[in-house]
Amino acid sequence: MPNYQVNKTFQEINEKIRSGKAVVVTAEEMIGVVRKKGAAGAARTVDVVTTGTFSPMCSSGAFINFGHSVPGIRAARIWLNGVPCYGGIAAVDLYIGATEPVEGDPLNVIYPGEFLYGGGHVIHDLVSGKSVRLRAESYGTHCYPKKNLEKQIRLADLPYARLCNPRNAYQNYNCAVNLTKKTVYTYMGTLKPNAGNANYCTSGQLSPLFNDPLYETIGTGTRIFLGGTTGYVVCHGTQHNPDVPRTELGIPRKPAGTIMVTGDMKQMTPRFLAGVSLLGYGCSLAVGIGVPIPVLNEDIARRTGVSDEEIVTQVVDYGAAYPSGKGESLAEVTYAQLRSGFIELDGVKVKTAPLSSYVRAREIANILKGWIQEGRFLLGEPQELLPGPSTGTEGAE
Repeated sequence: MPNYQVNKTFQEINEKIRSGKAVVVTAEEMIGVVRKKGAAGAARTVDVVTTGTFSPMCSSGAFINFGHSVPGIRAARIWLNGVPCYGGIAAVDLYIGATEPVEGDPLNVIYPGEFLYGGGHVIHDLVSGKSVRLRAESYGTHCYPKKNLEKQIRLADLPYARLCNPRNAYQNYNCAVNLTKKTVYTYMGTLKPNAGNANYCTSGQLSPLFNDPLYETIGTGTRIFLGGTTGYVVCHGTQHNPDVPRTELGIPRKPAGTIMVTGDMKQMTPRFLAGVSLLGYGCSLAVGIGVPIPVLNEDIARRTGVSDEEIVTQVVDYGAAYPSGKGESLAEVTYAQLRSGFIELDGVKVKTAPLSSYVRAREIANILKGWIQEGRFLLGEPQELLPGPSTGTEGAE
């Protein structure tokens, strides 16, 4: 049963933030606090723990309104820098998905011979202040007679541009290897044959949902760091799956929770919102997210003190097993092992590499810490928590 001997509320913590008295530490720093003071002592000492992650997050995109033309157009088909967008919303509204590739020959349209350009790069270019080519076609109506439109657009001139990502900040993910005899190209990066390398993709002990594994503080309305500015959690993301085996601390042993997030693109920075090209697979968007975890009680304090040694994930064959739907675990490893540079698989050392940036995740956690300490960022109390696990915290494969 939860142990709630130390109790705080969002309102109490926000008052301390307003008065400049809140004690804020990053998730990395909280590990040492919990080890030194224990969970109860940490809960009495610390008010907020900040987290961070920066990684390719394919289920991302943006809603954009590009403004009415004269005469008006009801844009049915739309392209930004040659990347198809969804136009079935309204007259001059669109949604651009991060993984949508440029139309035609994707390797030689925008940046000849260099990399695959797509929706994530368009978003990155807009946030970088670059001009982007808009092309729209319509069937024409009495109220919107124009059938074709071409113009250059910039983020600053758009009436509306909002990042809206259906699935971000995955709570744990597989470690990918390739057991076949040929190199394979996947969303987990290039995987060499015969388990020649192993790729993984979270910031471990800094990752937001690892620090609130049972979703006790995160939900609709949670205020977050998103792309360099303030954003919000909309609700649980697509593929949110809380009912997975977990450790005694509540840490999922495999992919579990996700969040849908939103924020104003006009306030974002390309340092924390970057287009990504994955060789032989496609394009994506690297997103920077930081979630503040209020230390409401000692159970939450203990969980925010989680270390890479306590976080585990599964090694899965992406060469044959994953594509066939039979991606059973080959081994369970800790994030401490992954970050060491090597894991052992069947007695053989396999070199590891992250798709996420731990350095930038740490930067995000520290920026968010500074915002809170300066009183510029208050906690958003969720109106509805993310759906939690229906079973106990312990489980086995």
